[in-house]
Amino acid sequence: MKKSLHVLLTTVFILYVVVLRSQPVSSAKIDSVANLVLKTFDVPGIAVAVVKDDKIIHAKGYGVRSLSNMKKVDAKTIFGIASNSKAFTVAALGMLVDEGKLTWETKVTDIIPEFRLYSPYVTEEFTVKDLLTHRSGLGLGAGDLMIWPDSSNFTRSDIIHNLRYLKAVSSFRTKYDYDNNLYIVAGEVVARISGMSWENFIEQRIMQPLGMSGSYSSIRKIKDKSNMIDPHAPVDGKVQVIHNDWSETANAAGGIWSNLEDMCKWVIMQMNNGKYGEGLSKQLLSKEVHEEMWTPQTIIPVHGSSTYNTHFAAYGLGWFLSDVKGYKQAMHTGGLAGIVTQVTLIPELKLGIIVFTNQQSGAAFNAITATIKDSYLGIKGIDRVKEQKDRVDKAVAEAKQITDEVWAKINAQQKQYTASVDFNIYAGTYRDPWFGEIVISSKNGVHWFESKRSPKLSGQLLYYKGNTFIAKWNDRSMDADAFVIFSLDTDGKATGVKMKAISPLTDFSFDFQDLDFMRVE
Repeated sequence: MKKSLHVLLTTVFILYVVVLRSQPVSSAKIDSVANLVLKTFDVPGIAVAVVKDDKIIHAKGYGVRSLSNMKKVDAKTIFGIASNSKAFTVAALGMLVDEGKLTWETKVTDIIPEFRLYSPYVTEEFTVKDLLTHRSGLGLGAGDLMIWPDSSNFTRSDIIHNLRYLKAVSSFRTKYDYDNNLYIVAGEVVARISGMSWENFIEQRIMQPLGMSGSYSSIRKIKDKSNMIDPHAPVDGKVQVIHNDWSETANAAGGIWSNLEDMCKWVIMQMNNGKYGEGLSKQLLSKEVHEEMWTPQTIIPVHGSSTYNTHFAAYGLGWFLSDVKGYKQAMHTGGLAGIVTQVTLIPELKLGIIVFTNQQSGAAFNAITATIKDSYLGIKGIDRVKEQKDRVDKAVAEAKQITDEVWAKINAQQKQYTASVDFNIYAGTYRDPWFGEIVISSKNGVHWFESKRSPKLSGQLLYYKGNTFIAKWNDRSMDADAFVIFSLDTDGKATGVKMKAISPLTDFSFDFQDLDFMRVE
C-alpha cells in the first residue's frame, strides 16, 4: 500500500513538473512581445501564428501593412514567404516520387539534358536530391545576381545554361553552402515531369487540396491586393516603403505569397506526415517521402553554446534540422528585399510557430519565435528581444565602422584623384561569362558603372585607392555598395574587373565575389 502510494505521488509530482516546465505562452504575452518588437526593430507590420496539437491557438496581425496606407495587419494579410517556398518545391517533387515518376536519386540530366555544372563529373553524378540540399560545391548564393535585384532579364533557360560557368569553392557533397539557383532547376524538374508549370502545380496540387485559398505561387497571380503588405527597408537611416524586388524566374526558390491562416494548414499537414483534411483522412505525401524531407542530408557546423542545448544541425530537403532541448526541430527562414519570414516546427510537441514581417529584420522574427518556443521548452528568464537587439547593435556598429572608414577615405581624396588619375584607362565594356556585360564610362564628368542585363546594378563609380573604385548604387535600399577592382596590363590599361561587397551585412545574394569580368572593348 505504501509502495503504491509512493508511486502515485511520484507520478503526480512528475506530471506537475512537466506542466510547470511547459506552460504555453498566452496570447497576451505574444501581443506584448510583438508590439515591443515592432518598436525595437522599427518594423511596420508583423503577423504571428501558433499551432498546437493541430489547432490554431493564436493567429494575429500587429502594426500596419504599409507605411503608405497605415492599414492594419491581420491573419489574412498576404506576405511574401520567400525561401519558405523551398519546402513547397520539395513537397511537389515528393508527390512525383510517390507517383513513381522519379526518385530522389534520379540524375538531373535525365530530366534536363542541357543541365551542366563546371565539373563534368559533378554534372554526371548530380541528382534531384542534390538540387535540394545545398551541397553542390558552389559558394554561398552563387549566381544569385541573375535573379537579384529583380531588374535582370535572365530567363530560367539562361540560369540553367549559366550554371556551367560558376566555379566550385568546395568538393562535391562535402560542405553546406546555401543556394537558390538549384531550386530554380528543381522547379524546372517539377514542370518537365508533371507537364505543368511549377506555379500551376503548387496551386492546383498543393494549395487547393489544403484549402490555401488566399495563397499564390507568384506575385503576378495575386488579383486582389487590398490586404497585402508592402516591403520596407531602411534608406538613409529611415525605414520606408520599397518596391517588391523579385524575379519571376526564381519562384521555385522563393516566390510564394501566403497568409497566416493558410500557412497554418500547411504546417498542420507537415506535422502529420503529409496527412490533412477532416480527421486527417487525406494524404498529400506519403509518410516515407515526408520522413526523407526531415532526414539530415547535409551537415551544418554548430559553433559555441546554445540556450537550446543544440548539438547537431543539418539541412534536410527544404528544411533546416536541429535538436533543441532534446527535441527535433524543422525550421526555415525566408528573405526578400524588405520582407523576412520564419516557420518553426517541433513535431514531437505538435508545435508550429509562424512569423511574417514586412521589414528585413531577421532579429524581429527570431525574438518572437524564441519567446514562444521558450514557453513550451520550459526556458525562463531570457529576454529574447534584448538578446536580439544586442546582437543587431553589435553587428551594425562593426559594419558601420568599416563603411565609414571607406567613405571617409573617398571623400578626402576626390580632388586629388581628379587631378592625378586618367580614367580613360578604365573606361570600356567588360564581360563576365554568366552575368554578361558591364559598361564603365564617364558622363558629364561623373564616372559610372552600368550593368546591361541587370539595370538596377548601376551607379556612380568613386575612386578609392590604387586601381580600386567604389560602386555607389542608385537604388539606396539595396545596401550593397561594392569595391570594383581593376586589373591592368603592362601598358597600364585595365583588362579586367573583380568585385566585392563593402559591408559585411550585405545580403549574400549580391554575390559580387563570383564575378570575373574581362575587357571586350
